[in-house]
Amino acid sequence: MTQIDQIVHYLGAEAEALLNYQSKAIPRDLLQLPSSTFIDDVYGLSDRNPQVLRNLGCLFGHGRLGGTGYLSILPIDQGIEHSAGASFAANPLYFDPVNIVKLAMEGGCNGVATTFGVLGAVSRRYAHKIPFVVKINHNELLTYPNKSDQVLYGTVREAWNLGAVAVGATVYFGSPESSRQIVEIARAFEEAHALGMATILWCYIRNDAFKIGDKDYHQSADLTGQANHLGVTIQADIIKQKLPELNGGYRALNMEESSYGKLDPRMYSELTTNHPIDLCRYQVLNCFCGRAGLINSGGASGKHDVEDAVRTAVINKRAGGTGLISGRKAFQRPMEEGIQLLKTIQDVYLCQDVSIA
Repeated sequence: MTQIDQIVHYLGAEAEALLNYQSKAIPRDLLQLPSSTFIDDVYGLSDRNPQVLRNLGCLFGHGRLGGTGYLSILPIDQGIEHSAGASFAANPLYFDPVNIVKLAMEGGCNGVATTFGVLGAVSRRYAHKIPFVVKINHNELLTYPNKSDQVLYGTVREAWNLGAVAVGATVYFGSPESSRQIVEIARAFEEAHALGMATILWCYIRNDAFKIGDKDYHQSADLTGQANHLGVTIQADIIKQKLPELNGGYRALNMEESSYGKLDPRMYSELTTNHPIDLCRYQVLNCFCGRAGLINSGGASGKHDVEDAVRTAVINKRAGGTGLISGRKAFQRPMEEGIQLLKTIQDVYLCQDVSIA
């Protein structure tokens, strides 16, 4: 079975709608699209110093997607974010940091993004074999009652000392704590760049008010797009975002007598449509027209992990995105299956028949 036949198989009834769609909103010519010369053409025009460019080259040049301009990253920080027992019960071998790095390496990833503890435990063995991305802040679910707040778990210099090429962080945009988090991570990213490391920001939306009736606007294209725009503003080199599932968050939050943010009707009538590729392209547009690469989340593990991962990869690639960051779908299954899932995702980006819409 050829790569495109395999992709069509996994997309099923959506194959025609996703593979043959031509964008009706933002033209591809407006975007900085992934390519083998992306670092020279885009990052090379910025204020990033030569060490940052070198480490971006290390990240973009590694693994099965090396040299393509696309990224496949294995992120495993759920041991803190979700509790280790809940995350690794399906595969207790991932309590051992060695196996986390092995999964990324054997899965052909560009890099592995995980905690200070995991990467510090195996640094001398693996830092020169696969690019490390240290996730420097986390939420945790041990505080009672549970709360949503990202807290720094170490220093940027620690990440540099253990051999990381990049640091990653999360900001919960829209949350009561977001102002503090923005200041913390902006300062951390400044230090990371000064030390020569690249920066990746998880631009998550978090506020209970964004759930209205039976709709959850945490994955609305307009709100996540603005979160991306804020993330690039604090100089994230790469933006990590959940795939949009709907639109109209600003509109919903401005109904009746409420007032929230600013909107222009053309955000919905001209800059995007309801097609999933256009919704994702709006996210890319907000990443300074793709000057910061957009990687979408693979999402939680479920019954149709491979099909869901392929769908997300096709949407991201055709929208002009830079790749996928997929963790739970890979590590919450036997290692060989996880390796194959990561390679199946990468096949979407290697397939010349899946083009920019």
